Amino acid sequence: MIINCVWEHNGNDTLLYAVDYIGAYTRGESLQVAKEKMPREIVSYLKWLGEDTTDNIEINIVGEKDSDIAIKDADSDVLFDSEKAPLAADEYEKLKALALKSAKDFITLYESIPDKSATAIAERKTFYGQVPRSADEMYEHTKNVNEYYFAEIDVNADNVGNICECRNRGFETLETKPDYLNNTVIEGSFGELWSLRKVLRRFIWHDRIHAKAMYRMAVKVFGEENVANPFYF
Repeated sequence: MIINCVWEHNGNDTLLYAVDYIGAYTRGESLQVAKEKMPREIVSYLKWLGEDTTDNIEINIVGEKDSDIAIKDADSDVLFDSEKAPLAADEYEKLKALALKSAKDFITLYESIPDKSATAIAERKTFYGQVPRSADEMYEHTKNVNEYYFAEIDVNADNVGNICECRNRGFETLETKPDYLNNTVIEGSFGELWSLRKVLRRFIWHDRIHAKAMYRMAVKVFGEENVANPFYF
């Protein structure tokens, strides 16, 4: 099984993204480390999709972005070449359903945690401020990119309600635009390029980042048997 990946890096710090499994990613202090992590990430992702897994995974780099942002903190501004093409209606519906499934599973994980204010993570400052440490902080941080992501493609959205509700409303507003499937590339904040395909990927990617952190923290505090694992980490 060949996994086509885009490599975003700052020096040796690496983010590696699976092109055909949107939102699947690894991080590492080098490309080699990130590549070594990718098979496990793909197995986890396939289980999440309910698909058969394989141990025979080969990594193929199809794109590269040399960046000056804080890759080590999972800051990213890459737009894949594949994220510039228009969307067919059925493809959009499939990707939207995946982004909404990700939000629903994030809530399932969050709600399973016995004490949502507990943490086992040390304080650390990143490019966006203090890293969220408790389940409550991780949930709020993850939910509250909704308005920001949609705004980057000229869609009015908000962060009201739970992560599923505000995300779904954003898609409903998007779908009132007659040309939304054109997937127009737009220059957003700080000169970063965005498209609808990128927004769909970013939602799932961002969910996975903080779901992994939430799950690992909760297992450390409460034990694996007491925490839901809808993402199959």
